[in-house]
Amino acid sequence: MLIKNKEEIKKLKAGGKILGQILAELCQYCVANKNTWEIDKKAEELILKAGGKPAFKNYQGSQDDKPFPGTICACINQQIVHAAPSKKAILRNGDIFTIDIGMEWPVAVETATSQKSIKSLKSIKSEGRGMFTDTAITIAIGDVDPKIKELMRVTKQALEEGIKAIKPGNSVADIGKAIETCVNNQGKYGIIRELVGHGVGHSVHEDPIIPNYYDKKLESFILKPGMVLALEPMIALGYWKVKDGLDGFSIDTADGSVCAHFEHTVVVTEKGCDVITRRPNEDKEVI
Repeated sequence: MLIKNKEEIKKLKAGGKILGQILAELCQYCVANKNTWEIDKKAEELILKAGGKPAFKNYQGSQDDKPFPGTICACINQQIVHAAPSKKAILRNGDIFTIDIGMEWPVAVETATSQKSIKSLKSIKSEGRGMFTDTAITIAIGDVDPKIKELMRVTKQALEEGIKAIKPGNSVADIGKAIETCVNNQGKYGIIRELVGHGVGHSVHEDPIIPNYYDKKLESFILKPGMVLALEPMIALGYWKVKDGLDGFSIDTADGSVCAHFEHTVVVTEKGCDVITRRPNEDKEVI
């Protein structure tokens, strides 16, 4: 993993703040009877107006993969990650909806546009490519089953416990252990094992992988100031195994159970860490 320098971290913090604001605005836009294609177009509009570029659009994990068609990964219920936005995917009362969104910022020398929900930030000159941040949230659409609401709460708490484990001298294994312990102490849930968090910054995905469970092999990967991590617990109400989704992009729970997913980009500091993709008033959000 590359250690980011002060100028790079400055860009990451500015871009992360904007991305958190964008995600908060998108959540207000997500209501029953709206399709995920509409939400995706709104996300792209907000990112471009902020002087950024969607990180996921046309992304290919490998040369053999189809380019991803959307700005956001738009997952409903049993879809865990990577669902493509679609006019046919319509939000219904009782659904849970996960927005996973990434941004490269800045992509040009400009000032973030002043909007109601995006505060104006001073321009930061882009030397070459911008820096990448990544964040996700699962929200309820209308009235959701209490068991599913509890799943969402546990997943969000697991993310916060993972964040608490980030400090110099700790290992990547400590992060997974904190997340796993938090989840297992609160009931029988499926911690998705085939999908993991990751480093981020110069690209969307960097080393190391960050499992949401304890992996002894990762005890040797020690956290240092300047590292930038994307933590993203993905927790299912049922079993942890996954399968390919019908849209050719999504990965779903194998048993069809609903899955929650929360994510933040975090910078390791000298004394601990900074969460740089926090949403405005996130501490007051109620699941």
